[in-house]
Amino acid sequence: MTKKQDTYVQWLRDAHAMEEQALTMLESLARRLEHYPELKARLQQHITETKSQREKLGRCLERHGGSSTIKDTAGKLTAMMQGLSGLFVGDEVVKGAMASYAFEHFEISSYRTLIGAAGAVGDLETKRVCEDILKEEEAMAAWLSDHMPQLAERFLEREEAGVEAKH
Repeated sequence: MTKKQDTYVQWLRDAHAMEEQALTMLESLARRLEHYPELKARLQQHITETKSQREKLGRCLERHGGSSTIKDTAGKLTAMMQGLSGLFVGDEVVKGAMASYAFEHFEISSYRTLIGAAGAVGDLETKRVCEDILKEEEAMAAWLSDHMPQLAERFLEREEAGVEAKH
């Protein structure tokens, strides 16, 4: 394997671990949501997409003889800690949506990088997979962007009314 291919496979491992982390974070937030059904439904949809993304990336890694076990474990641990931190803030739903929006953009930049790298090493199958995943990540980021103002308004209305607003 050339240095270029070695680096490329490392980036694939990073992306697989990133999806493991995303899955843990999304499931943690969605599990606790009670008063925001639209957000919960969109998170559930993205959880399904994320599971598929993880599997597709796993197959791409396998084609190159790699796996991502250690990085996946580290990513899950990080996400679990982030998920637990939401238990201690009064505006968990808003902070969770903000963190998800930022993470979506991290994923978008990762997939744009992988698309270029896959082209550079001639891995057209992974390039196609990453282009498909990129569309899903961009759609989730756009949904969050479009719905953040209403989410903030709903949170503040619930808080002002003295009803459970956190999640």
